[in-house]
Amino acid sequence: MRKSIFTGTVAAALLAMGLGQGNNVEAETNQQQTVTRGEYVVELIKSLDVELGDGSSVTFKDVSPELAPYVEKAIELKLVTGINKTTFAPDQQLTRLHAFVIAARGLQMKDAPLSTLNQFEDAGSIYAMHKQAIANAAAANLLQGLADGTIDSAKIVTPNQMQQIIERVVEKYNEQNTSEGQNQDEDKVTLRILGTSDIHTNLANYNYYSDAEDNTIGLANTATLIKEAQQENLNSVLVDNGDLIQGTPLGSYKALKEPVKEGEVHPAVAALNALSFDVATLGNHEFNYGLDYLDEVMDDADFAWVNANVRDAQTGSHYFEPYIILEQEVVDEDGETHTVNVGVTGIVPQQILGWDTIHLTGKVTVDEPIDALKETIPQMEAAGADVIVVLSHSGIGSDTYVKGYENVGYQITELEGVDAVVTGHSHATFPGDYKDLKNANQENGTINGVPTVMPGAYGAYLGVIDLNLEQVDGEWEVLGGTGEIRSIEGVEADKELLEAVKADHEGTIDYIRQPVGETATNINSYFALVQDAASIEIITAAQTAFVKEQVANTEEASLPILSAGAPFKAGSRDNAADYTNIPAGPLAIKNMADIYHFDNTVATVKVTGADVIEWLEMAAGVFATIDPNSTEEQNIIDTEARSYNFDVLDGVTYEIDITSPAKYDRRGNIVNEKANRIKNVQFNSQPIDLDQEFLVVANNYRVGGSYGAKFVKEDSSNLTIYAYENRQAIVDYIIEKGTVNVTPDNNWTFVDFPKGTKVIYRTANVAKDYIPKDSTIEYLGEDTNGFGKFLLK
Repeated sequence: MRKSIFTGTVAAALLAMGLGQGNNVEAETNQQQTVTRGEYVVELIKSLDVELGDGSSVTFKDVSPELAPYVEKAIELKLVTGINKTTFAPDQQLTRLHAFVIAARGLQMKDAPLSTLNQFEDAGSIYAMHKQAIANAAAANLLQGLADGTIDSAKIVTPNQMQQIIERVVEKYNEQNTSEGQNQDEDKVTLRILGTSDIHTNLANYNYYSDAEDNTIGLANTATLIKEAQQENLNSVLVDNGDLIQGTPLGSYKALKEPVKEGEVHPAVAALNALSFDVATLGNHEFNYGLDYLDEVMDDADFAWVNANVRDAQTGSHYFEPYIILEQEVVDEDGETHTVNVGVTGIVPQQILGWDTIHLTGKVTVDEPIDALKETIPQMEAAGADVIVVLSHSGIGSDTYVKGYENVGYQITELEGVDAVVTGHSHATFPGDYKDLKNANQENGTINGVPTVMPGAYGAYLGVIDLNLEQVDGEWEVLGGTGEIRSIEGVEADKELLEAVKADHEGTIDYIRQPVGETATNINSYFALVQDAASIEIITAAQTAFVKEQVANTEEASLPILSAGAPFKAGSRDNAADYTNIPAGPLAIKNMADIYHFDNTVATVKVTGADVIEWLEMAAGVFATIDPNSTEEQNIIDTEARSYNFDVLDGVTYEIDITSPAKYDRRGNIVNEKANRIKNVQFNSQPIDLDQEFLVVANNYRVGGSYGAKFVKEDSSNLTIYAYENRQAIVDYIIEKGTVNVTPDNNWTFVDFPKGTKVIYRTANVAKDYIPKDSTIEYLGEDTNGFGKFLLK
């Protein structure tokens, strides 16, 4: 099992070193002399004047026979431990940070406020896991900082400083031996929870849409952070929060082109196996390919799968294991081994029943997540869980609870018994986002006092939670903790993980390069939120062609078909690389995945003309409300909106008035009953008949989501979901045409903006090279994070 690298007795000695003494320390450090762990141990043991053994009990592979007796005695006296069971790292340099961390963790003192660190200029550079220890050292006046007001944690300990340390070590060691037995310390452990979420089959550091290496994504990069974090504290549990097996052409390749067979390990599972994950939960996209496929994927995992709110529709029993109790072996500050029972459970949004109706109806039911956890957590406590971790594949949401909401992470932190939360689903970050959320502490990484992390998506971040545990009367108590996320920026991909997924990665590359046809025009989504775009036109045209063939010779054949398409890649979540941009020329499978980003299936809903208008009103909720009387710059897009919720309905023409407030919020709830953004809706050049029936083509996500579901009858008699991907419909359409000439028909426009207003649209800065001809769009200049600023006239 795993062991901590931190020690107890040596810590007190390290506190006494001259590392907080201002200019003298700075001068010595500038000499660039180093002290290694091995050198320190030898000098320390010599100074303690203790009898040496022969070193035969030392099992570290990197300890020489000459060093072994000293290491053996240091371990016996609980002065040091190894990095792990096989590595002592005698050549590792000792830094100021580790000196103070080890020192503070060896003290018996109450935790100081983290605001104690505000006195240091570079306190923000300290990882959250180290902040409490450094704050304790500062509060005890052990850490005074350097003359320039910094901690300068990366600087190394010099030989002169080591001699000062040795003198204090002897004094502190003797004091401890004298008082031993008088004041027994409680057993203390820092338990680390490492979490990933929303990997979406981004396993290698590779972008299958651009067909190129991409070090802004990939579990291979996250793996490097995982191993670093485990080395810092090997009292660690490693978990994944779902949406693992779908999301890139790799996921589609292993589900649709070369499906995983019995006995074959899915590459995403192989990746988690290679990293020795302990537990994973299910995200909503785990259900995209059906339960049989999911069962086949899950059965090769070396880790546990948990979910507390999906049940078998026939028996009512849990479809998956609702929780697991990990008997985690940990080592405390004094090098003593203990067992902590870590309980882990997980939940998924109820909305999966709508999003994947074709796969789940009649097979499973889904409990409301909060209700499920209220039932499960006491069961975990009764089963002996010392610590309870919730894997919440649900966004953090808001501090206002409405039963049935998709995102309830905030409410999970309010539940009694929850010690840590790893959340996701929304592809946002915490700490980072949610700055205005009540009781959300960005510095400590807590919500309602509960350490919480949301590590973005695609492997861009690793969530790190550190829980402070103390054994009191034989039982472990969680005294608090911190949460942080670490970025993969600048790291190198882990070769072990790349090797684990190599075969399927290379198979996917061959797959995405297969040609399907050609496009006579460029297809991009840079301006898809503010004018009709080719990237949507090709979706709606392909869907219409597919459904026409399906409904031929049926009673629905006479219904007018309206096709809904959205800009799935349009800079969502402030990502300037998240756009479709396909040049005129050959089209391959990789381009299809770029146009239609999700593995959705085709769905149709029979609606009225009145419903069509309401559908468009909901879609128009992505726009901010423009003040007609302001002459200041006003952004046209609501910063909280998601581009994939902006449906364009081809088959009708209409205008959007953004001086009107939105009628619906992002969840499809009416917020302004009398608001009316949608104007002049026409079908066949005539005002739309509110009673006429239409067949709207969309996808399973839309008709099961926050607003599309409103148009589905209770008995679903007006709904059809096809076991056929929207993306495949596009492939079929292009293959049939050979060469497509996708020209937007401009079936929708904005009502003229009021005179004097400055309506601004942010899109990728490179979009300046793709402003459509005869457009009224004007490039104003570069904005932040790779975006540009454009004026809409």
